[in-house]
Amino acid sequence: MAINGTTTVIRNGTLIDAAGNPPVPNEAVVIEGNRIRSVGGLPPDVNLEDGEVNVIDATGRWIMPGLIDAHCHLSFGNPPMVGVPTAKGTTSPEFSTLRAARNLGRILSSGVTSVASPGGTWFIDIALRDAVSSGLIQGPRINCAGRFISTYGSILDNEPSWAGSPEHVLSKLCNSVDEMITEVRRECKHGVNFIKLADSQFGETQTISKRELEAVVGEAHRRNTPVTIHSRGSGSTRDAAQAGMDWILHADLATEADLDAVAEAGCRIVPTCTSLRRALELGVASGRSETELDLVRHHIEAQGFVMERSRELGIKVLCGTDTGNAPSMPYGELHANEPEILVKEGRYTPMEAIQSITKENAFVVGLENQVGTIEEGRLADIILLDADPITDISVLKAGRHVTMVIKDGVVVDRDNLSPNNEPLAFNQVGF
Repeated sequence: MAINGTTTVIRNGTLIDAAGNPPVPNEAVVIEGNRIRSVGGLPPDVNLEDGEVNVIDATGRWIMPGLIDAHCHLSFGNPPMVGVPTAKGTTSPEFSTLRAARNLGRILSSGVTSVASPGGTWFIDIALRDAVSSGLIQGPRINCAGRFISTYGSILDNEPSWAGSPEHVLSKLCNSVDEMITEVRRECKHGVNFIKLADSQFGETQTISKRELEAVVGEAHRRNTPVTIHSRGSGSTRDAAQAGMDWILHADLATEADLDAVAEAGCRIVPTCTSLRRALELGVASGRSETELDLVRHHIEAQGFVMERSRELGIKVLCGTDTGNAPSMPYGELHANEPEILVKEGRYTPMEAIQSITKENAFVVGLENQVGTIEEGRLADIILLDADPITDISVLKAGRHVTMVIKDGVVVDRDNLSPNNEPLAFNQVGF
């Protein structure tokens, strides 16, 4: 294992650097400390016989950057666990934090070395982020928001109006510009990496006005904090882009004119196709009614147009899954489903899909030009596969073909990172 002051060399295999180059036979990827020193020829001062040099033979393997999930919820309170009353929902921040920390190992073990968590309960995600970055626990790098900023009618505005939004719920109710600005300031004070807004569940109603969107973006950007939004609707997607949103989650019902506005604004889209397809696959077992499943089918059809047209317009489409938003979205299983959807339904090439889940996704974890490619000077987040993802993009799924995970230059002990805490049953949590 590589630690500061030591060197690791990955020899042989096929290199997919995700930087835009075609796959090539690998000679040597040299890691020093937590960064990639060189790619290509072996530097003359590196002696493979030196006992301080850790040599990894990747013969018959494919070498690529660690995967990034651009939409993974860590503290929604999943999965439910047997015999623990406080495991229901997120009424216990202490239990929810411990459960979420335990789930991180599954994510990392599947080859996902970074995640963006767009919203959770309390400030659990921040605690997880800091625990990982300080070395207290093992897990993927975490870039996170706090609770959703929502209005009456937004997704997850589930409490009666007289209850407001107690700390254990997933959203903070803000029904005026002043309230939204105050919440942005509060979340920034507590160390969020970005702000998450929440429009209606299926985009049937635009619940946040353009004026409110602009106010949130203005205040957050003044504090050097990006902003994203759950937006499935047409109007909310267009207004979010024009308001200066950094990236948009979903955008299912965006029209051609809406996508023109997204492209003009230079905004990115995270379609998050996986969660809808998972709901359709499970049917009513997912907790969805037949009426809602019909809505899911409609949104899946619309997503195909959004992906294809975004590619034509040069809009950067990123890979996120909504893992953790319900027991039916288990950790470690679905994080790499999105590239296959991009290839099969969005007409992306396998390499474009790989770049989406690596190089392009680096943006939403705040590490653009730091992770997501295997290049000199980048952080050493690397995975090895026993199958070719260019030939069959589905080999990325569920970590089944991942033979090694390297994060921060250290080989991860995957055998001790997959706790047995399967979900008890499916329930409806929301998209």
